[in-house]
Amino acid sequence: MDALPLWVLFLALVVLLALSGFFSGSETALMTLNRYRLRHQADQGRRDALRAWRLLQRPDKLIGLILLGNNFVNILASSLATVIALRLGGEGAIAIAAGLLTLVILIFAEVTPKTLAALHPERLAYPAAWVYAPMMRLLYPLVWIVNVLSNGLLRQFGVRPGLAQGQALSPEELRSVVNEAGAMIPERGRDMLLAILDLDAATVEDIMVPRNEVEGVDLQDDDDEIVAAIRRANYTRLPLFDGGRDNIVGLFDVRLALTAVIDRGPIKAHLRAICRPPYFCPAGTSLYQQLVNFQRARQRVALVVDEYGDLQGLITLPDLLEEIVGEFTTDPADAFPDISRGEDGSLLIDCTISVRELNRALRWNLPTTGPKTLNGLILDYLETIPEPGTSLKLYAYPLQIMQADDTTVRTVKYLGRDADRRPASLARPVR
Repeated sequence: MDALPLWVLFLALVVLLALSGFFSGSETALMTLNRYRLRHQADQGRRDALRAWRLLQRPDKLIGLILLGNNFVNILASSLATVIALRLGGEGAIAIAAGLLTLVILIFAEVTPKTLAALHPERLAYPAAWVYAPMMRLLYPLVWIVNVLSNGLLRQFGVRPGLAQGQALSPEELRSVVNEAGAMIPERGRDMLLAILDLDAATVEDIMVPRNEVEGVDLQDDDDEIVAAIRRANYTRLPLFDGGRDNIVGLFDVRLALTAVIDRGPIKAHLRAICRPPYFCPAGTSLYQQLVNFQRARQRVALVVDEYGDLQGLITLPDLLEEIVGEFTTDPADAFPDISRGEDGSLLIDCTISVRELNRALRWNLPTTGPKTLNGLILDYLETIPEPGTSLKLYAYPLQIMQADDTTVRTVKYLGRDADRRPASLARPVR
């Protein structure tokens, strides 16, 4: 090496520093690649992405290959720097050369390439994959020896490198990914995706029409009362009772029942003829599972029962789909009749509204694990039935009791400053 001119040694040192920067930067780039984007691009047939994906299937081997090359060029660069120092200044210059080389490697071969790789991983990772793929085949014996020794050492600490951890995301992690998608996913789309993730956290009891609000027809009523109930029905399917809500005969299509009303035939016999057997679901069924159950049973309406078999309410397929896509309505001005605007511009809220519906309508964050309605939430919070005019702050939302009786709170006024920016109403579908 003494026969080589200094300019050759300096040139070799520069090449080695460039190689060191390549190894350092490519390591960071490959390890910081978005795995899901990489898998998508590989599935689309992009060859450089496919090569990178294959390399990352065994990260221990890839890291062994990169560090093998990086340490080799760094040690060789240190040896060249020592030779250059001896030829320029003798043994006294070795310490200076070591300090300068450390600074140069730190700036030009570590920090700068790794920072660039972290900011733009694909620009460096994909070209590097074309280099590492043949290097892996060429140096596989050395890489294998390094990995056997390092993995053996890791096993002494209870680590099994060969067992690659899955890349599956938990629902909470997926929620964070959706929230951080920003402009890549429209706000409406983000809301729908988050709503799908929430389906397992809610039950049919959270969104069902409660027992006392279930519309239906009782065969024990007079024909005129039955006809009037059918004509004012807000739903296309109604439950048929015989002597009370606890004796359910089945469900019938209102449109088919109107035939007997128009023809003035025997309405009760006609209702029994067109009635279909009732479809029941437990009150604790998750919304996701009930969606699957609706699909399997080819049903659109379910009667919700408790553990004793007593009717608790009714849930429909549109109710469930609204939890994902929002309210089905043709006129936004008709939305959520439980929320209206007072003469002073404040919001008036009917306390029979469900907590989930209220959260969705006003983008509030009231707890949904306890009482299901706003009335129940207020009574649970105050532990008493308040008088009209009472003001309270319900989980940071200021409310004033407008109407109440001996058993329930009927109407409240929202006193928040942002009430003027809230929608006056959002629509509930007519089924």
